[in-house]
Amino acid sequence: MELLGVTTMLLLVSVIFLLFILSQGKKQNKLRLPPGPTPLPFLGNILQLNKKEAFKHFIKLAEQYGPVYTIHMGMKRVVVLCGYDVVKKALNDNGDVFSGRGHMPLLEKISCGGHGVVGSNGERWKQLRRFALMTLRNFGMGKRSIEERIQEEAYFLTKEFHKTNSQPVDPTFFFSKAVSNVISSVVFGNRFEYESKEFLTLLSLFNEIFRGFSSVWAQMYNVYPSILEKLPGPHKAFFKAVDKIQEFIAERVKMHQETLDANSPRDFIDCFLVKMQQEKADPNSEFHLTALINTTFDMFGAGTETVSTTLRYGLMILLKHPDVEERIHQEIDQVIGRNRAPCIEDRSRMPYTDAVIHEIQRFIDLLPLGIPHKVSRDIEIQDYVIPKDTTVYPVLSSVLQDPKQFKYPHEFNPGHFLDNEGKFFKNDAFMPFSSGKRICVGEGLARMELFLFFTNILQNFTLRSSVDIEELDLTPEVSGFGNCPRNYQLCFIAR
Repeated sequence: MELLGVTTMLLLVSVIFLLFILSQGKKQNKLRLPPGPTPLPFLGNILQLNKKEAFKHFIKLAEQYGPVYTIHMGMKRVVVLCGYDVVKKALNDNGDVFSGRGHMPLLEKISCGGHGVVGSNGERWKQLRRFALMTLRNFGMGKRSIEERIQEEAYFLTKEFHKTNSQPVDPTFFFSKAVSNVISSVVFGNRFEYESKEFLTLLSLFNEIFRGFSSVWAQMYNVYPSILEKLPGPHKAFFKAVDKIQEFIAERVKMHQETLDANSPRDFIDCFLVKMQQEKADPNSEFHLTALINTTFDMFGAGTETVSTTLRYGLMILLKHPDVEERIHQEIDQVIGRNRAPCIEDRSRMPYTDAVIHEIQRFIDLLPLGIPHKVSRDIEIQDYVIPKDTTVYPVLSSVLQDPKQFKYPHEFNPGHFLDNEGKFFKNDAFMPFSSGKRICVGEGLARMELFLFFTNILQNFTLRSSVDIEELDLTPEVSGFGNCPRNYQLCFIAR
């Protein structure tokens, strides 16, 4: 009898699930939802995804279902966009509709429910983003003043490399220190000494977070947050790292509050505190302590890890392609020489170097999946309807590796950004910072940093690998939210 009861129950569950799938199929056809693989109950389609390189499987599914399709991450429906044409139509041509931040529990948790610039939505996001852009511009983003800060930090960085006396070194924290100090001067009003233990601890935590975001545990947390909250695992250390950085920022905010001069703000934190004072009578104001800590966290973290990882990955690529490095050396010698520091005006006269930097960003594909978006209303894309509030994954990797836009999508080739006359060629499919309304707030700063750091380093040094270049592996060590390069060492040989 007990066996009969279990069998009956299993049959009943199977029938219910089959009816559910059939009803979903009819609903999907009626609403013209994008097609996609059949989901399993509770699991959705996660068993069909390669957890180590999910973005590659997303692109592979597009070959079967088309550039717009539906998958289920657990019980949540997600629409995936692949290829330049559909991503451009969504993020650029319909930017307002796709400007929402999609469902991403990990981001929601660390942003305290959607505070800050990255994780917020609606009017909160508009106000915080507008304020962040305005304040960054006031403190020099895109102007000569921020260029001078980068040049100063590049000078300190090259001094550190000279101290290595051509011995093999891991460049990871050299770059983290230099890049972080640029955004630190804007956010905190000061730079850190490279030997500071507090600074090194902070950078280690950010590195841990970036790698943690790309782990399988992070992906599983985004699918089953309520379950993972109750389970032990590496994600617990991830959250502790976030807490420590936010505690550091909160302490800095407290120090700023004690010395604030509302008539003479020194940095981003001061400007935010002044805004808080101005709106303290408004109970609905988006300018409060939680927003300040999370916005600062966003700017400091994004302004450190993305650029420093690109620099580290970039030098590894140049080690692998010494002919490319040599051509950059020649262009630097012709345009800049050895007697002055590179400046941003040099970029327009250095098409090959500019093309190499763009190709590095395209090739490393730093954030292959981007950050999820959400649609604010029903919208039609390629004869399908994406319902309001649906989470959307615009797969940036599929744009940066679109064979219609790049002749050799899986190879490193600076020619992707050069015309027949050797002049720099702008390609609209270049979207490492995303695109549209949610494009990275610090894009201008990042592009300036990459050019000035790369040219300063190569003006002063020739790069040498500590191992045979055939042994260098350019495939990422960790690939998830971000592509993290493998650890390596190199020698900086003074020119």
